[in-house]
Amino acid sequence: MSIQQGQKAPDFSLFDDDKQLFKLLDHEGKQNVVLLFFPGAFTSPCTTELSTVNNDLEAYGGEGTRVVGVSTDSPFVLAEFKKVNGFQFTLLSDHNAAVSSAYGAKYNQDFTPMKLDRIAKRSAFVIDKSGYLQYVEVLENAGEMPDLERVKQVVAKLG
Repeated sequence: MSIQQGQKAPDFSLFDDDKQLFKLLDHEGKQNVVLLFFPGAFTSPCTTELSTVNNDLEAYGGEGTRVVGVSTDSPFVLAEFKKVNGFQFTLLSDHNAAVSSAYGAKYNQDFTPMKLDRIAKRSAFVIDKSGYLQYVEVLENAGEMPDLERVKQVVAKLG
């Protein structure tokens, strides 16, 4: 399934690294949301991507924007990943990959020759305060990084 810029973002509820329920709909009318899907905690490319975001977090909209990382790791693994790396933003567990799938950001038994399933593709989405997608980037190659400069530009335009 492919989603496109300009359409309503698929709503979801997921547990975070503190085992609290995060509901996308709760941010509608209040904050923009940057969703960063990543394949797996404690891998080098994922740690690099999320550390890059963490080191420049204010550039992603400050109080007006909520940055969240999403992977299929469990909340327990994500809590440790967050703690070890000092991330200052929420990590969400899409353990059954339903949200990754709804966003068109899930490998379907084609992740590595092992044919792993239930793995999120590295992706970036910007959702405005009205709940609409203003930026969509889904990468097939897990070693590539999303265009984080473009994400920051889109968020800056949203205010």
